[in-house]
Amino acid sequence: MYTAGRGMLRKSFPHHWSFFLGEIALYSLILLLLTGVWLTLFFKPDMGEVVYDGSYVPLRGVPMSEAFDSTLHISFDVRGGLLIRQTHHWAALVFVAAIGLHLLRIFFTGAFRRPREVNWVIGVTLFVITLAEGFAGYSLPDDLLSGTGLRIAQGIMLSIPVVGTYVSMFAFGAEFPGEDIIPRLYSLHILLLPAALIALVTVHLILVFYLKHTQWRGPGRSNRNAVGKPFVPQFVASSAGLSFIVFGVLTVLGGVAQINPVWVYGPYRPDIASTGSQPDWYVGFLEGALRLVPPWETTVAGHTIMWNVLLPAVVLPGLLFTALYLYPFVEQRLTGEWRQEQHLCDRPRERPVRTGLGAAGVTFYGVLLLAGGNDIVAQTFRISINTLTVVLRTALVVGPILAFLITRRLCHALLDHERERLDKGDETGEVRQTVEGGYESGHRPVDTFRPGAPRPPLTPGDGRTGTPSPERPEPARRRR
Repeated sequence: MYTAGRGMLRKSFPHHWSFFLGEIALYSLILLLLTGVWLTLFFKPDMGEVVYDGSYVPLRGVPMSEAFDSTLHISFDVRGGLLIRQTHHWAALVFVAAIGLHLLRIFFTGAFRRPREVNWVIGVTLFVITLAEGFAGYSLPDDLLSGTGLRIAQGIMLSIPVVGTYVSMFAFGAEFPGEDIIPRLYSLHILLLPAALIALVTVHLILVFYLKHTQWRGPGRSNRNAVGKPFVPQFVASSAGLSFIVFGVLTVLGGVAQINPVWVYGPYRPDIASTGSQPDWYVGFLEGALRLVPPWETTVAGHTIMWNVLLPAVVLPGLLFTALYLYPFVEQRLTGEWRQEQHLCDRPRERPVRTGLGAAGVTFYGVLLLAGGNDIVAQTFRISINTLTVVLRTALVVGPILAFLITRRLCHALLDHERERLDKGDETGEVRQTVEGGYESGHRPVDTFRPGAPRPPLTPGDGRTGTPSPERPEPARRRR
């Protein structure tokens, strides 16, 4: 028992900035839980109507729901309430961003390969639950902006053929907006979804600890060891320092950077929609997809299928996340890597096809995100919104293809340049005249290498795309 415990405490963790993204997500989640528990003490998830009589003078005498009234009470009448509320919102945005960037890091470095396929599936599921959790929390204040988002969500439910009306009635409990949606979202936001997040994060961390971290290629590193800082005390100390930085930065943002000022939007009314309304960035791609699809409709047996809502808001996300779930298994089958465990990270340039697909996906997402604010862009730059929509529709198709081709070509060019540098060495800046009367530049052997970069002497597998060649046996500095 003592030997096993000592081995766990001395477990090695590779040291690289890209590995901190998962830790940032973890500490953002902890801050979310702490601030969320505090906010539950003052928030009232009730859609019953009251007349506001609080400290914010412009809204005095305005009818509103108890949910919106309690949000204003937290913001203006509870000491430190606005700080905690804004810190909670900033932590939510950073949490989603950190998970997204963490998934991108895993994707581009191939850290989803055997034996980590289950952890990839857990990570994608965490991202999906986080999107739902963010939308639920964003909708709780029952302000005009979040109410507009709920109206769009109801329209998406109604677009589902045959069962759409039943889904809408089940969610809202009555005709929109009803009086049940806020209490139901509240239960999801503070109980069911957080429990799922905590459970999946726990399983994810256990698997990370059990399977060990991936690491960059280099001297002393192989599929059979892990070189880095021991868990205690170095890794614990650096991780604790990072947690303080995350807590501090998010608290400062909550104090000095205004976010989601619901008092400016006012309480939700079904007959009003705010001009220039924009959702939080993580659901902006859905908004953009809804704005780009033409108004296509089909009537079948008396049922109207709204393709302009069904395709971008139901079919597209379903296909996107299905592709994310299946990608590790498909790639490993195509490359044959499913036969053995892979503990070394790929550099993105070593896998031009995978990197190109990732760049295409990011471009696709970026175009949709930009389209989600096409009205703001058109107004700011004084261009026709119809022209901008046509341009974005074209970019949505052409952009990812160009991104894939350009990225793949750049990866090959970087690999060729790297091989040439290792063969000839670094230029010294000296120019010499040869006996034949020509000129040549001086070179010195390469002595600086980036993480994962090949080192001389080169083997036939170095610099090639596809499945990496077997690792050359090298002495390890620390084995765990």
